[in-house]
Amino acid sequence: MSVDLRPTRNGGPPKAAEPQDPRRSWRSRLARFDLKASPYIFISPFYLVFLVFGAFPLLYTLWVSLHDWGLASGTRKWVGLDNYSYLLGDEDFWHAVVNTIGIFVLSTVPQLLLALFLANALNRRMRSPTLFRIGMVAPLITSTAAVAIVFTQLFDRDFGFVNWGLDLVGIGAIDWQGNRGWSWVAISAMVNWRWIGYNALIYLAAMQAIPKDLYEAASIDGASRIRQFWQITVPMLRPTIIFTVIISTIGGLQLFTEPVLFSVGTPNRMDGGPVHQFQTVTMYMFDNAFGHDRYGYGATVAWALFLLIIVFSLLNFLFVRRTGGTK
Repeated sequence: MSVDLRPTRNGGPPKAAEPQDPRRSWRSRLARFDLKASPYIFISPFYLVFLVFGAFPLLYTLWVSLHDWGLASGTRKWVGLDNYSYLLGDEDFWHAVVNTIGIFVLSTVPQLLLALFLANALNRRMRSPTLFRIGMVAPLITSTAAVAIVFTQLFDRDFGFVNWGLDLVGIGAIDWQGNRGWSWVAISAMVNWRWIGYNALIYLAAMQAIPKDLYEAASIDGASRIRQFWQITVPMLRPTIIFTVIISTIGGLQLFTEPVLFSVGTPNRMDGGPVHQFQTVTMYMFDNAFGHDRYGYGATVAWALFLLIIVFSLLNFLFVRRTGGTK
């Protein structure tokens, strides 16, 4: 037993130190370990799943892109960076990039703007607000194939409802599938109808978290609803806007299902029309990897798309941040 040699306050002899409870020491060490390690334990499932289904496929695709790889032929030949050098001069690839960016711009910009204004309207007092909010989710639970079939019929050149409406106002029929620019518009309309409600609900949830005192103070100062929207709502939604811009960028540059289903009636749906007028990068990647048995070059296109998404996501993030005035 240890003895505490320090004198007591009343000058008496020193007293023996109380023995430490080993259970209390073990519990304190366990509490310190729990405090430091528990956050990493809680987030570890995400990173484990990401390593298996995210990082490994990404690295494996990079390895495949360095080979002349064929699934049907069984070819496995190391070519180094030859696929990437061929990609830089591939006119079909850059044609698909232009198509992807064009559809992305026509779908993302109107989509987010309309979602923002729609969320602002739903944020006001109105009858049956829950019914309207549930209606915004209806496009998400609708099958993409069903949506594509309906929109393909709407934009049919000969019997489509859109051309019928244009004919009523004296505008001739438009070949929505045959014309490059108009095919972008038709596919963008399909994407916008599907995702405007989703983004509107995200904006609406963020709007309801804005303190009402800000709007009351602005009303007392004589600010109109429009000025309150641009001076209070939009700045307070800046983090949410950045989130939706990045998510929309990732989804827009990976567009695949809508243009594939829109090309019904063509010999090869992955071509995006007879002259590839609406063939996206993902369609070009799929066509090379599985249509022409160029799996290695398809992996190269996939990595080029990955880098393209990173670049556009950073550009959009910096643009929204700069225009919003964040620091």
